[in-house]
Amino acid sequence: MGALRASARKQSHGAAAVEFALVVPLLLVLLFGIISYGYMLSFRQSISQGAAEGARQAALAPPIVSSADKTQRARDAINQALGSYGVTCSGADLLRGGQKVGACVIAVAAACPGDARRSCTTVRLDYSYRQNPLIPTVPGLGAALPRYLSFTSVAQANG
Repeated sequence: MGALRASARKQSHGAAAVEFALVVPLLLVLLFGIISYGYMLSFRQSISQGAAEGARQAALAPPIVSSADKTQRARDAINQALGSYGVTCSGADLLRGGQKVGACVIAVAAACPGDARRSCTTVRLDYSYRQNPLIPTVPGLGAALPRYLSFTSVAQANG
């Protein structure tokens, strides 16, 4: 009788191992999917923040500051917001590791949307996320991530 119980226990341990082997890959895919998507959302927020801060910094500059200096102030604010991800605004490009991964468009002293009499600064950041993910994605989960992250911010200039 005791030998029969020990044999049944061994079989149930084997069944548990098989169930574990079947469930673990699904749990890992789910876990890494959550991590990948969460990291992308964090980066998305930083792009939004970078565009808003870039437009704000250029718009708040005194009127005597040159357009080139206002553009540089905007670029510095963008780089500060995206620096922790290794992404920088250089010229009209977003770069990561020296490779172009998107666009960084800064328009200083342009006409405001809806009111051409006023001067506005517009910052548009476009990042090609699916082609350049920040962390490796689990095969098959890339389709759940956005193809592009794009944000535009407009700030009315001083004066």
